[in-house]
Amino acid sequence: MRTLLSAAFTAAVALAAAPAHAAPCGNDASGFSAWKQAFAQEAAAAGVGQSGLSALANAQYSNSTIRADRNQTGVRYELNEFIRIRLGSLDSFASQMRREQNKNPTFYASLEQAYGVPAGILLAIHGMETGFGRTMGSTPVVDSITTVAYDCRRSAFFTPHAIAALMLVDQGGLDPTQQGAAHGEMGHTQFLPGNALRYGVDADGNGRVDLYSITDSLASTANFLRQKGWQPGQSFQEGSANFRVLNDWNAATVYQQAIALSAARLQ
Repeated sequence: MRTLLSAAFTAAVALAAAPAHAAPCGNDASGFSAWKQAFAQEAAAAGVGQSGLSALANAQYSNSTIRADRNQTGVRYELNEFIRIRLGSLDSFASQMRREQNKNPTFYASLEQAYGVPAGILLAIHGMETGFGRTMGSTPVVDSITTVAYDCRRSAFFTPHAIAALMLVDQGGLDPTQQGAAHGEMGHTQFLPGNALRYGVDADGNGRVDLYSITDSLASTANFLRQKGWQPGQSFQEGSANFRVLNDWNAATVYQQAIALSAARLQ
């Protein structure tokens, strides 16, 4: 399994931190075309090639992304209610996880051997993020990530992710029309493009990271957790160091708790 790390993404982050050179943000679709032209210069300076620049030129302002962004409320459920809404029950969700694991137990064992992350953690994330790949989003990734990079609310945060998405297009890891979630999250476990570029793993050895492949996506998820400090063979229940690593995946405590409790059912 080969990890593809990108020094170019670090350069993109540095570039995004230089507001004097930033393309002008906006709050509606009216300035998006002008922003794309200015942003193309930033992207090219960060190392984006012709394929990525072409994808940028063809990007459309995503009204559905803006609606989703404006209507976020955060996770406000108690744990039991969160489990009921998201999982049905721990028992039923664990049964789904086990069925997925049984499709290829050798693969999950190889990930734990390589990264120290148990199958239960990876399966819980996969199931909670996309229903084991059934719902990976319906908005073109390039459209959504460039829209939130242009939008003034969090332009500084999303700009390096937009550059990363264009780099992934260059590398063949992202089709310009590939769909994802509302804020540019990609693939089976919903990586943001910058994280895909930084932590992505070419687990099937075909020369590119493809997070719409279960193989690459789950290996990349395991690599992300290991790089964030996951300790192989140690507890991942609440209060442990590994539980704290789950905060880097999702900041909602009930989400972290649901992952840990679900994963424990597979031990």
